[in-house]
Amino acid sequence: MSRQQGSPAEEARYRALQDLDPRGDNLVEVLIAGLHDESWRVRHAAAEGLQRLSTPSPEQVATRLVSVLGERGQTGARNAAAEALAGLGLAALGPLVTLLGHVDPDQRKFAADILGQLRRREAEVPLVQALSDADLNVRVSVSESLGRVGGEHAVHALEHLLGDSEPLMRLSALEGLANLRSPPSLPVVEALLEDARLRRSAFRVLGLIPEVAATERLCGGLASELRSMREAALAALGTQAALVAPEQRGEQDAVIRDALRRLPDTRERLARALEVEDVAVRAGALVAVAALGDASLAVPVAEVAREDRLLRDVLSTLGRLGLEGGRALLAAMADLSVPARAAAVEALVDLVDPSSVTPLCALLEWAEDDLRGVVVRALGRTRSAEAASPLVDLLRDSVTAGAATRALGVLAGSCRAAVVATLQDAVERRATPAAVAVLARVGGRPALPLLRRLARDVDPRWRAAAVDVAGEVDGGVGKELARAALADEATPVRAAGVRAMGRLGGSDAGALLRPALQDEDVFVRRVAVEAVGESGASDRAADLEALVRHPDGALATAAVRALSRLGLVELRVLREASEHPDPEVVKAVLSAVSGEGLALAVSLLEHSHWDVRAAAARVLGESGGTECLGPVRRALEVETDVLPRQALADAVARLSRR
Repeated sequence: MSRQQGSPAEEARYRALQDLDPRGDNLVEVLIAGLHDESWRVRHAAAEGLQRLSTPSPEQVATRLVSVLGERGQTGARNAAAEALAGLGLAALGPLVTLLGHVDPDQRKFAADILGQLRRREAEVPLVQALSDADLNVRVSVSESLGRVGGEHAVHALEHLLGDSEPLMRLSALEGLANLRSPPSLPVVEALLEDARLRRSAFRVLGLIPEVAATERLCGGLASELRSMREAALAALGTQAALVAPEQRGEQDAVIRDALRRLPDTRERLARALEVEDVAVRAGALVAVAALGDASLAVPVAEVAREDRLLRDVLSTLGRLGLEGGRALLAAMADLSVPARAAAVEALVDLVDPSSVTPLCALLEWAEDDLRGVVVRALGRTRSAEAASPLVDLLRDSVTAGAATRALGVLAGSCRAAVVATLQDAVERRATPAAVAVLARVGGRPALPLLRRLARDVDPRWRAAAVDVAGEVDGGVGKELARAALADEATPVRAAGVRAMGRLGGSDAGALLRPALQDEDVFVRRVAVEAVGESGASDRAADLEALVRHPDGALATAAVRALSRLGLVELRVLREASEHPDPEVVKAVLSAVSGEGLALAVSLLEHSHWDVRAAAARVLGESGGTECLGPVRRALEVETDVLPRQALADAVARLSRR
């Protein structure tokens, strides 16, 4: 039995109320009795049940619930009735407004509280009128509820209450205006700051005023001897930072910085504030740290990333701490929590310099796999020639090769000679074929002699690598090496030649690719089919049409897609391909059908594979007309698999709207 479950008897009462059919008759009193149960779970179930009843009307249910509010001594039932009334929404408005005029102030207070929970603008005027109630507790509840309901009258009334003689009324009005994000003028708030009982709430409202003068008053709170006041001021700074226009941010930062520098223990105070439980205070502390620019706080700032909601603010603040902040993070990386380390590594991409190469390389030795890519990016931004060698070494690792390739491209922007020399050395040493591609992209035309030499290497991996990238440096050389590669004895080299030919295209691409479409190796044939589609070699369409019937499903699928890419796919070809035993081929057919092929999609609603039926339903839902609605509905009636049923239901909904 779960911790939420009570005794078997309680569980039985709870289940009984949950299982009630809300369309049944005479259930009101059954559920009202449930409101009086000794178990809060049963009372909650009864409150929910009263909100779902079909009969009597919700207004009648609300009236009956209001009567429960008058049962003194039944605290549980009264609270459950209030919960039910709040859930009834507009239907409860009339009975509750009437209750505001009850002779018993306890009842009037209940009415005001629940009207606030309703958050209906229709309650605004009755609540404003109730501010003249003779009972202070009622007036306070009314004021608090106006802060939830909102509206022009509510704001005006709350502002008027700021001059009330009762401190509780002024406090509730301030909190209400804060909830409504409708601050009064700065002079009014400044006057309220003089009252110690109102200061916390006044700080909250002050944070809603995006003026430098308001920032100055908030900074006054940072020097308070009371921790609660300092935290209220910090939280308000966080609120204000989101409201200040970008062009005013520098002036706001200067005010905060000047104020913090006057404090004797600023760093300690901010470090403590970065650890408090209140998210708003931590957000304000991040704003203060960013303005101060104290790199020694980089580590506690990174630790705030344990709160997901503040991750963006953490990264922004770390970015303001400069290179010193980056060094502090690198030095402490091993001691950071996992979320803090992830944020720190992300920030390091912009916080590194030549001195960061060694610690970044050390971090690569033990960092989590998902962070290594970011560390590699950071290495590329160090602007240090010393980063070239470790980045080239990372090309050997298939996990980091992509990131290292990009990082070397960035590093070449500041250290091109060192990057090219390191890559050439790696190629000469036959360290990794991946270096060939990077060398071609970074080295440009000076790398062509080396690429020509590699294209004749005894090792097919190097021949393939050179052929793959030569065209990116020089199209003429690329096509020359690709033509030669098409006759190579090694499959990877022929495939590289085919890929290069597909990218380079040209009027002779179709003729050159024709032998590859008949290659003895099916992998080369698949690459050739894709190359035909990429190069636009429409003269090879007949070869592709023949391949849609090939037993190799991957090859047939590629042929359908290539024909579609060429814009030469004919309906008769699609019909032939739709009979292929491989469902992937049939789904490729569905991806290629146009308006005249919708009948083919309808026929595939009966395919033996569920994923094909689902794909057909999606095609018809996206492109079909109203004539498709009948077949789709019939398919839905007989479909038993979950995913095709969902796709068919979606298609019916979309077709029904046309």
